[in-house]
Amino acid sequence: MEHDILDKLWNTQGDTTIKNPQDIIAKAKKQRKRQQASGFIMSLTVIVLIAYTIYVAPSRWNNFTLGLLLMIGSLTFRVLLEFGTIHRKQSRLLALDNQSYKNYLKRHYRLRLIINYLITPICISLYIYGFYLLLPYFKKAFSEGFYNYIVVSGVVSLIVVIAIIIHSMIKESHFLRRLKQY
Repeated sequence: MEHDILDKLWNTQGDTTIKNPQDIIAKAKKQRKRQQASGFIMSLTVIVLIAYTIYVAPSRWNNFTLGLLLMIGSLTFRVLLEFGTIHRKQSRLLALDNQSYKNYLKRHYRLRLIINYLITPICISLYIYGFYLLLPYFKKAFSEGFYNYIVVSGVVSLIVVIAIIIHSMIKESHFLRRLKQY
């Protein structure tokens, strides 16, 4: 069904330099899979953090609880935002004609720029601050070697995630520039 709709949309447009609609479909699927994978990874992290909070969080409020809640809240917000934009973009594909969809894509990717350059850094900062709040508790509860492992793996994980985010931001910026040319 999706292929038929994409083929129909493709055939309604004017001259283009791309000759094969299957290439567009493949690119769209690849992008959707990457977005879904990043959403899945963030969702899995949220689930692990929630499980950890339920398992070890003290019943009273302290910096440990605050740190976990900041981490969970920032990731949950980012996951909902990611899946919301994916769903909205897919639903628009089916409802709009070619030119309207192209205009929608321009707005969509401008919104993605706001998400990527404003909201995502705020979410990452809250996550890092939450992690920072947990470190004194981890230092007390775990051996020095395991504590160092948590710090190093946490920093490496954040660097990898930030690198992936920056890579996707660059790709989305390039795509928006190409869209503006048409």
